Amino acid sequence: MKRVIVGLSGGVDSSVAAYLLKEQGYEVIGLFMKNWHDDSVTISDECPWLDDSNDAMLVADKLGIPFQTVDLSEQYKERIVDYMFDEYQKGRTPNPDVLCNREIKFDVFMKIALDLGADFVATGHYCRKGVLQRDGKEIYQLLAGVDDNKDQSYFLCQLSQAQLSKALFPIGELTKPEVRKIATEQNLVTADKKDSQGLCFIGKVRLPEFLQQKLQPKEGVIVEIPSEKEIYSQVEPEFNSEADQFAYLTRKIEYHITDGKVVGKHQGAHYFTKGQRKGLAVGGTVEPLFVIETDVKENVIYTGQGKEHPGLLKKALFVSNDEVHWIREDLKLRLDETLEVKARIRYRQPLQNATLHQVDNGLYVVFEELQSAITEGQFVAWYLNDELVGSGVIS
Repeated sequence: MKRVIVGLSGGVDSSVAAYLLKEQGYEVIGLFMKNWHDDSVTISDECPWLDDSNDAMLVADKLGIPFQTVDLSEQYKERIVDYMFDEYQKGRTPNPDVLCNREIKFDVFMKIALDLGADFVATGHYCRKGVLQRDGKEIYQLLAGVDDNKDQSYFLCQLSQAQLSKALFPIGELTKPEVRKIATEQNLVTADKKDSQGLCFIGKVRLPEFLQQKLQPKEGVIVEIPSEKEIYSQVEPEFNSEADQFAYLTRKIEYHITDGKVVGKHQGAHYFTKGQRKGLAVGGTVEPLFVIETDVKENVIYTGQGKEHPGLLKKALFVSNDEVHWIREDLKLRLDETLEVKARIRYRQPLQNATLHQVDNGLYVVFEELQSAITEGQFVAWYLNDELVGSGVIS
């Protein structure tokens, strides 16, 4: 009998995952990851991880499976939290959920599970795993979940073949309502529990407040750049090569305070991210202001009016070679090769038509349509049909 260790988070998805595996005849063990216990950061005096671990224990009890808690807070701090501060200080916007899957759930946690004699690790993600046979070797596929509303393949875009080989996603073939129905029929305490928001496994933490504890506030100005500014209407120069053209499309526009007018003050450019509209506290504009660029060195936030502001829109992005990751290593592009894909630059974004171009120092992702708020430090993921084949950090 194969042994599976399920990451029981105290939510409905992982509860039903555990139930389904048991029904399928696996020997199932529930493990709750405790990743955080700095109570100074959580909002109000609720302690989400205690409630969650309690719910996970009740589910394990109801299913009649062994349960234990592992404390990964040290690794979590090192690999996720410190990384996030570092990225924010550089003026980039990290994605903790993608990292948490790569570094914690499918690495630290997976090693613990394998040490406990597990054949597989399972989670409550809405995605599926496929297997192909090539030259007598098995190649694993990461496929989108059946529920379009809940597909979470994006969050797993950094997994490797080795990690996928040991992973199971029992609810990937189901929709959220079907998952809730099973939980209700089985009388699981998590059946009506709301989906968790906030940082992966930290519970209800508000990111800016969380960061403010480590990053010192410093007052700076908010500058509004008019959309008819001449920097946006430059005529495209003649290019010697495609690579030169892509470099031009992905270039970063240098803004200066003199390019616009000062419309307000902020408490630190590193608290803001491109495309953000909340938290600026500047009124009196015809259309809402969006952040189009942050300058953490000079501590200035540049903004523009409306979703269609040219400072928000770009047609291409670049990923440097050391940050390109192919789940399907067999599809990796060689120099000057191209590949037509569907891509997204954030979770829940509808898939966009794009072409990958491999150049000597990295990969360009060139979109058919203009994209809004392409953000450094975030992940771009690319798909062939419903299979996520690779991803990279936007540079």
